[in-house]
Amino acid sequence: MAVTPLAALHRKLFDETDGNKFARLKDRLIKKHGMDERRAVLDILIGYAKDGQLLHWRNFLMTDIIALAEPGECGDFFTACLAVPELSYWAVDGMLKSMGKAAYGPLVALAAADGAKSSTRAKAIKSLAIASGQPFDRGLMTDPGHWKPEQLRVAEVLAWQADSYPDGHGFAAPATHASLDDPRTALEKAAAKLEKKLAAERKKDQDLARPSNWLVIAENADLAAIDQRWTLPEQYRRFLARYSPLRVYIDSKRYFQGLHLYGAAELIKGQHGYACNPVDQEVLAGWPVHYVVIADAGADPYCLDLSAIVDGDAPIYTAEHGAGAWRFERHADSFVDFLKEIAAAA
Repeated sequence: MAVTPLAALHRKLFDETDGNKFARLKDRLIKKHGMDERRAVLDILIGYAKDGQLLHWRNFLMTDIIALAEPGECGDFFTACLAVPELSYWAVDGMLKSMGKAAYGPLVALAAADGAKSSTRAKAIKSLAIASGQPFDRGLMTDPGHWKPEQLRVAEVLAWQADSYPDGHGFAAPATHASLDDPRTALEKAAAKLEKKLAAERKKDQDLARPSNWLVIAENADLAAIDQRWTLPEQYRRFLARYSPLRVYIDSKRYFQGLHLYGAAELIKGQHGYACNPVDQEVLAGWPVHYVVIADAGADPYCLDLSAIVDGDAPIYTAEHGAGAWRFERHADSFVDFLKEIAAAA
């Protein structure tokens, strides 16, 4: 009897000992057979996750299995994986997709298990937060693998369980200024153009527990602290008040190292290591006292020159870090011009 293409791929997958070749075989299996023979492909991948010879690929396959599985499928497999340290991290999401709220109990137990890996416990808490709309992950890194043990809000999770797992409300989007929808001035138009680009990035990836790539209305306390330290050009001060960057990071050809545009909440801290020592706040030798760092690209600072304010704006200077001495060059004639450049590059 002739061997079917699916059976041939199945055999090759289990026989392969080279990780790169395995990856190509796996991708071919899913691409060619994942739609018409989804259940058979799922069984093959589950079989490999249980008994495959490339141990690291047994873990990597979990995300493919979760993607292929439909709600209600593979619950027993994902539950069993919860007890396998190498597979338990992604088993969390598999259980939630397969079992829905029925997975809450085992995952709460995992979150509270002192003997489990901290990263896996964090994953359980993060995924429970997303599934339930509860704010167990507020303010924490998007990737729970980076959470510290003391950041795990186990007590809150247990209290939620004791209250019979009520649904939460999730997180509201940050507040934005109305002029982004009806820009009129040059500053407003540049900000609106940048916001449009950032919105496209947010559609690809956004975690409102720790929002990123937003232009938001600044907190009054942050603005007050800034005003105590500097008298900023009117245009930049208005930008911070209305369109304060919230974890805005521009990754583009123009900024090949990535550009971090500072918001009101981070502007003062952004001077650390450039204008001042972060420990004692002493001014560092060689730094122009009238320069305020408003962004950096791979640690190369972009600065407003407060000694050259004209018509409510100021030029932007930049320099390479690590050169022994700062050698600044004029980068843009004004902050508004710099913002236009960023918006075009985003």
